[in-house]
Amino acid sequence: MDGIVLSLQLEIFMEKEILFGKTQDQLKDVIMALDLPAYTAKQLANWLYKKDVSSFEDMTNLSKHARSMLEENYQVGLVPHSSVSISSDGTKKYLYPVKNKRFIEAAYIPDGDRATLCVSSQVGCRMGCRFCMTARQGFQSNLSAGEIVNQIRSLPERDSLTNIVYMGMGEPLDNYQNVIQSLEILTSDWGFGMSPRRITVSTIGIIGTMTKFLNDSECHLAVSLHSPFDEERRMLMPVQNNHPIEEVLKVIRDFDMNRQRRVSFEYIMFKDLNDTPRHVNQLARILNGIRCRINLIRFHPIPDAPYRSSDDETIHQFIAALNKKGIRTTLRASRGQDIEAACGLLSTKELIKQQT
Repeated sequence: MDGIVLSLQLEIFMEKEILFGKTQDQLKDVIMALDLPAYTAKQLANWLYKKDVSSFEDMTNLSKHARSMLEENYQVGLVPHSSVSISSDGTKKYLYPVKNKRFIEAAYIPDGDRATLCVSSQVGCRMGCRFCMTARQGFQSNLSAGEIVNQIRSLPERDSLTNIVYMGMGEPLDNYQNVIQSLEILTSDWGFGMSPRRITVSTIGIIGTMTKFLNDSECHLAVSLHSPFDEERRMLMPVQNNHPIEEVLKVIRDFDMNRQRRVSFEYIMFKDLNDTPRHVNQLARILNGIRCRINLIRFHPIPDAPYRSSDDETIHQFIAALNKKGIRTTLRASRGQDIEAACGLLSTKELIKQQT
């Protein structure tokens, strides 16, 4: 029943243009088109991004005429989650419905006084990484800026959030315009007012839009590396054909990175594939001169994948060897393994359920 209600809500949402996810400048255009006072745009942005309201009627400092015009022509556009899975370690994985009866995931990860939300930027993904469940869905659509920010705004724990990472479903820099617009909303004074130092955008290394991101935003950058060797990385990540890691690293190396901005490299540990002393030496070679850190990640198995995670002893030896070479290396704690931890598993499961 809940699924039917949410589906009907989404169909209604498609009838009117959504305001949530628009920048203040875009809201000014809306206000001008409705022939309302210019200051209404600032009021509207304040209600959309700083207040806990979901209807125009609740925007009490707008005139009745303004509220009526907005109600007639637009909708706020907030969408609640359709389900949540809760892990024994406190991690929560939220499922949000989007257009065409699809779903996206957002993972809430509490850790002491830190609480991180991992958000999605696309429905599916076109990058084809061999170890990723989202890739098996194929590319379905880009999320709008509003659909990205909705994962934060509609999160029950949003007041406790300290960090946001764009590491969920999809390749953020393959949806550049909507991602950069969502970052503007999150970091602007008229929006959520978050520090860009609390936000990290992950990419597999799309060189053109990565360069734009480095110039357009002050948020942290994380690059999915997974192997320092060309052929191995190509086997794992077809993007290596068009965006070789050496060229990705050259862009980072040449960019004037300030000390407040962090560059990190994500490195999933695959047993007997990328976890040897040979890989340590090559990582030290290609990352030479880049002030960075490496985040090692245990592989979370997905159905029918030929890969397995490296064992703990190998991982800790790998960490020690890289740290000895002067590359700060940490191991990301595995969280939520009892609730479809690997990205894309939960949404794929729900999609299959809806189709049967």
